[in-house]
Amino acid sequence: MKTYYLEMHSKDCFAPYALPSGLSIIEVEQLQPEFNLFLYSFVGKPWGWTDKLTWPIERWRAHLTKNCIRTWVAYVQGAIAGYYELSLQPEGNVEIAYFGLTAQFIGKGYGKALLSHAVESAWSIGSTKRLWVHTCDLDHPSALQNYQSRGFEIYKVESE
Repeated sequence: MKTYYLEMHSKDCFAPYALPSGLSIIEVEQLQPEFNLFLYSFVGKPWGWTDKLTWPIERWRAHLTKNCIRTWVAYVQGAIAGYYELSLQPEGNVEIAYFGLTAQFIGKGYGKALLSHAVESAWSIGSTKRLWVHTCDLDHPSALQNYQSRGFEIYKVESE
């Protein structure tokens, strides 16, 4: 398995993709660890996101608080289309900690739009100096290309 680490040091590098009509993206402004667990399972299970599925809710609450996690959910006609989490880190680093679409919305351009929204959201945080993300070859085959097309550059590759 290969893991790709990508970064963006300036919003000037960002190549946005317009939100399609019918897609709305809303920040979850109230801490709700049960919802984050649901999103993690619903979006991530097909991609092997299983390491946090056994966490009790109090561990989720601590994780979200300690890592300054902010969550946004994408909806199409009331259905959850996907979500992303930003982790606000020291020294102006912001990580796209989780990002993904639900199965029925893959392949319709929503991933480009949701990633664009994530990048916009990260750069709108006044202290952001660097935005980063990692993906691997177990993720959707278009994931790496989507990150690069939005302006991210690979800075490290690890092989297992």
